[in-house]
Amino acid sequence: MTKSTPKNSAKTDKTSFNKDRRRKHHHWLVTVSYADGEKFGRVYTDKDKATRFADRQKRSPVVKAARITQVS
Repeated sequence: MTKSTPKNSAKTDKTSFNKDRRRKHHHWLVTVSYADGEKFGRVYTDKDKATRFADRQKRSPVVKAARITQVS
């Protein structure tokens, strides 16, 4: 009998979001980091809207970074 390593359910792939057939839409988190250290986040269900928001924020001189991550 061989021991197998248990699966760690906490680790998830980005690809697992695409395989979930129950999901009707995905969620995209836009994180905006400002020059003074403040952070702001907003969640979108449309990737195009999230991208446009991040691009619009990046044009501001006080924004240090704007990132988009898929959260579900």
